[in-house]
Amino acid sequence: MTTDEKPKGPASYFPSIEQKHGHPISHWLDLVSQAKGMKHMEIVNWLKTEHHLGHGHANAIVAHALSKTKK
Repeated sequence: MTTDEKPKGPASYFPSIEQKHGHPISHWLDLVSQAKGMKHMEIVNWLKTEHHLGHGHANAIVAHALSKTKK
């Protein structure tokens, strides 16, 4: 990716997630990977409740993580 290209889709949220919550995206993806057997919205709600992420940030992380596991 060149420096002029901006991330699209869920990854476009990653810089603001890292800045606001103080953890790298790998931290959040590791958490999501441990939520085996949970559905998308269950994981989103868990991140919101237990880790105080906003809906958009939680949804972006989960959508990205789950898109990688379906390939």
